[in-house]
Formats: sequence, structure tokens, C-alpha cells
Amino acid sequence: MRIDIMTLFPDTVNAVLHESIIGRAAKKGIVEINCVQIRDFTENKQNQVDDYPYGGGWGCVMMAQPLKSCLDHIKAQTQGRKSRVIYMSPQGKPFNQATAKRLKNDYDHLVLVCGHYEGIDERFIELCVDEEISLGDFVLTGGEIAAMAVADSVCRLVPGVLADEQCYTGESHWDGLLEYPQYTRPECWEGKTVPEVLIGGDHAKVARWRRKKQIERTMEKRPDMFEKLSFEDKEDAKLLKEIQKQAKRKKLTEPLSYRQATMKDIPRVMEIVADAKRSLKKHRVDQWQGDYPTAAAFEQDVANNELYVLCHGEDIVGFLMVTARPEPCYDDITDGKWSSDAPYCVMHRTAVAAEYRGSGMAEYLVRCAEDISRKNGVRYLRVDTHRKNKPMQQLLRESGFRYRGNILVSSEPGHDPARQAYEKILK
Repeated sequence: MRIDIMTLFPDTVNAVLHESIIGRAAKKGIVEINCVQIRDFTENKQNQVDDYPYGGGWGCVMMAQPLKSCLDHIKAQTQGRKSRVIYMSPQGKPFNQATAKRLKNDYDHLVLVCGHYEGIDERFIELCVDEEISLGDFVLTGGEIAAMAVADSVCRLVPGVLADEQCYTGESHWDGLLEYPQYTRPECWEGKTVPEVLIGGDHAKVARWRRKKQIERTMEKRPDMFEKLSFEDKEDAKLLKEIQKQAKRKKLTEPLSYRQATMKDIPRVMEIVADAKRSLKKHRVDQWQGDYPTAAAFEQDVANNELYVLCHGEDIVGFLMVTARPEPCYDDITDGKWSSDAPYCVMHRTAVAAEYRGSGMAEYLVRCAEDISRKNGVRYLRVDTHRKNKPMQQLLRESGFRYRGNILVSSEPGHDPARQAYEKILK
């Protein structure tokens, strides 16, 4: 790809486009970028490139002759190439990623014309320009900034300029979507942590999370782009449904915290329990479908300093019980084994209020359990859940827990005692 930029300020443009990634690609000969001084092609001693407009008006207009002579000089050097002459103009069609791909795929030579003053002689546009491109609905003092943006955007699509094709195919606007969030070290900064899924090492889950975030971000930040999308891919359609469902959930707008529960919190805890029971029944999960868990059980948890409530601002929106006492039924695990005989904590009796499901509160609940375990000086956190409780299983897997085997719990007569056991080794 060769790009010639017709400009009155070649040094300025060269200083930008011959640095960093594009500059290195130019040195390797992968792309060729030339900045041609329009003033060198004037026909008078004053090197005049502009004159007053016919009909009067403010400012001056760039003359057609220097522009045409400059373009002829460039074309004489690029015979045999598939060229495109582009005038950087606020009247042009808005530039986007699709335009960048078209220019890269359809041509091997671009001439970018940078106007100045009050514009350029219309006759040059009519006779010599193939298309006009704008960066947006605003006016710049010259076309150089726009030309540099177009040149950079097109050149980075040329094979070899970037290290790998994925460097640009996953970015914003490539397929009509914005890019997913990016994170780097440290893992925790200013109290904000990197999403657990990005640390777990499961590449399939990472890819799914990123795609979901692309759809989600485009919907939130660029509804104009989102309206043009059609989700024909089944996985994308499934992700969209998840996002739309989550959008109906209550947003986390207040600080999150957890604290040890008191007896005064039991009524609110039981409200959340009642809703959780309804949800489990709706999904045909035979868990919490009898009297358990009772208020008496939670009162005992409070007495043992093992019950905690999650707070969104001042509102109680969930709860969890974490104990460092060994769980007897875990000794009889089948179809697998625990990773260690070291001391561990157990997370029992957890739930999030209905209006907060899908808001990220469940993920926060797991982080709280991990924090409580660390404060107990324990590196192993264990939990069990019903085999049909798919949302809980997914939450645990995405939070870094590993399936360890099966156990039987004490349950009320007529209810399924089988549970799947999970464990996480804390850092």
C-alpha cells in the first residue's frame, strides 16, 4: 500500500506517520507513505497556492493549478497502480471502519488531498477527486489531521503492519461492535479488581465474556450502531437475550459492602429466602423446597458469628453463611476427592434478592466468602449445590471453583439429598 499526502505541512505529517507502528512498517517496506509539498508546484516566484474567491467572501481559496500539478507529479510515479484520489473535506461522507477496509481491499495507492483556508477550487474537485471523506460533522483548520487518521486506519489493516490479524479484528468497529474492556496488572487497583473470568485461564469463557461485553457496550454507548446490527449467529442471539434480561435488573449505583448479621436482619433474610424458594421451584430444583432453611437456623448462624449480609448502600440485598467448622458430610465425597486435607471454610445458605440477580451481586457474594475465608487464615473454600441448580454451578465455575465430586446432605424426607461439591484454592 502506497499513500501520498498532498499537504502544505509535510514535516508535521511526516513526524506523526513515521513514528511508532506505522513508522516501523514503513521502514520495513510494508507500506509507503509520502508527504508531498503542494507549494513546490506553484508557477510564480511567490510560491502562491491561494487567491481571493470570485464573488467575494472571507478568506482565500487554494488554487487548482498547484494542486493539479502536484497530483500529476504523483501519478507519473505510480503508473500501473490502482489509485484513489480522496479530498479530506467536511462535506465528505463520514469515515468509518468499513471505509478503511474498502480502501485497503480495493486499492494499492491512495492520494489524500489536504485543503486549507476556505477550501479548494471546485474545478479541481470535479476533474481530479474520486471521493470526499470527512472525519465527522465538524471543521478543522486543515485536512492534515483527517489525512493522518485515514492513513493510519488503512495502513494498520495491511498484513504485516500489526503482529497478528486479531490485533484489529477484535477491536471497535471491525464487525459493527465496540471493543470489549481491557485490563492489565495489577490485579487490584484503587479497590477495583479484574473480572474473575479473565484470570481463570479458560479461553472459551474469556472469548464468550468478551463477545458479550462487545454487544453490551455497543448497546449502551452507541445505540445508533446497535440499531444496524442483526444477530443471526445463534450464540450472539443468546448473548443478546442475556444482556436484555440483565438490563431489567436493578443497577448497582451505591457502594457494596458486607457485615456480620444481627438478629434484626433475620426478617429481611427470610424475605430473600422466600423469593429464592419460589425461583428454585420455578426451575424445578429440589433445593430449599421444605421448611429449610428456617429462621432458627439463621439465628444460630448469627449466634456463631457466621452469618453475613450484603449491602447495596444501606439496603440488605443478600446473605451468606461462612464457617471454618468442618462439614461432616464432606468426608464422604464420592466420584472425586478434595484437593487437600488442610483446614477449609464452607459457604452455606446463600441468596441474593430477586431484583439484584444478574446485577453482579452474586459475583460479589462469592468474593465476600473468599475474603472471610482469608480472614480466617484459610486457603480452601468449599461449597455444595444441587445438580439442577445450573445458575449456581455457572457462578462457581466462572468464579474459579472446580467440581470435586458428589456428596449427600441431611435433607427433609421426600427431598433430594444429592449435591455437587466445589472447591477453590485461594491466592
